[in-house]
Amino acid sequence: MVEQARPVPSAGPSGSAEAAPSANPSGPAACPTQAQWLSARPSAPPTTIGGTPANTPEAQALSQAVGAQGRAAFADVWGSQITDYPAGRVALCVTDLSRGQALAAAAKKADPTIDLNRLDFYRCRYSQRTLDAARDRVAALGPTVLGFPLYTFSPATDASGVQVTTTAEGAASKALHDKLAQAAGNGIPVTVDQGEAPVAS
Repeated sequence: MVEQARPVPSAGPSGSAEAAPSANPSGPAACPTQAQWLSARPSAPPTTIGGTPANTPEAQALSQAVGAQGRAAFADVWGSQITDYPAGRVALCVTDLSRGQALAAAAKKADPTIDLNRLDFYRCRYSQRTLDAARDRVAALGPTVLGFPLYTFSPATDASGVQVTTTAEGAASKALHDKLAQAAGNGIPVTVDQGEAPVAS
């Protein structure tokens, strides 16, 4: 699951849950990349509970309700979501705006206490379900491919493809990238980055 608790700038009124799909001809903005929401992260958490850093209660409740629908009946369009984006709001990344709005309506029906005015829509290229399947196909190649160890496999945080970490040499290998992309299938992009080997527990 790609569900981050990082604040970044809002998509604005055109992407809000209350706006009709035709309100903005260009549609909502693209789902933010990891670099974007990390660069926008404030030095302090959105709020604290008993001195412990936490998400704002309003955004947390909305995120839970939306996520529950996204992982169930709307898994075909749900790509990612970010709680407190910015503080008090939730960013929902979907592949189809109309279905995304139906997701929001279903979340409201399941939990009438949530405030959909705090929800902003962003577009993403793939659903989480599609990327999970692609990740699993890549991981099925095994822990070592073409002599390079593979450390982690995950959907991109902006639901744009699959991310794999390996050694610096592996990250520079076009042959490895092509092999992993072939395994992902369906033209799904695969990004290969240098990472660290997991530490044995």
